[in-house]
Amino acid sequence: MNHKVDFFFEKGGKWQGALEQLRDICLDSGLDEVLKWGCPCYAQDGKNVVLIHSFKEYCALLFFKGALMKDPKNLLIQQTENVQAARQMRFTSAEDVAKHAKAIGAYIKEAIKVEESGAKVELKKTTKFAMPDEFAKTMKEMPDIKDAFEKLTPGRQRAYLLHFASAKQSKTREARIEKAIPDILDGRGLNE
Repeated sequence: MNHKVDFFFEKGGKWQGALEQLRDICLDSGLDEVLKWGCPCYAQDGKNVVLIHSFKEYCALLFFKGALMKDPKNLLIQQTENVQAARQMRFTSAEDVAKHAKAIGAYIKEAIKVEESGAKVELKKTTKFAMPDEFAKTMKEMPDIKDAFEKLTPGRQRAYLLHFASAKQSKTREARIEKAIPDILDGRGLNE
């Protein structure tokens, strides 16, 4: 138990009971409890295995390499179509966690085995992500933007492409692109 993480469980709120149960199950797995991204994270030899987080509609365990795990009870959920490696196990009450406690423990053991194996999730190449027409046009008209974008890390490139493409209207995509140009030119990622 890492007392730097206690604040997360002491916040109260509608998920407190479920979160405390998830913490107990994670601690029973023998993983190290650390604080990552403001959430309790459970790691082995410094490698993240599972994270507890909460949302408005549910609380969840996030398995970092969930895409590689066996899912015999169909409990793992891909958050969005763009999430490649991680999978969530969602809960809506303390009773829900208690009902699945044995399965949760088994899934954590499976996640540990996946991490120990050294297996890696094969990530989709940035070129496989949709390039909004508005951004393709901008890069064609402004070669310095194209050069700067190509120098960004693949993760930063994907974040921009997903951000631009998620806008439903062309006008919104254009506004997002315009706003991002200075950051792209400075080699920064989205919201850095």
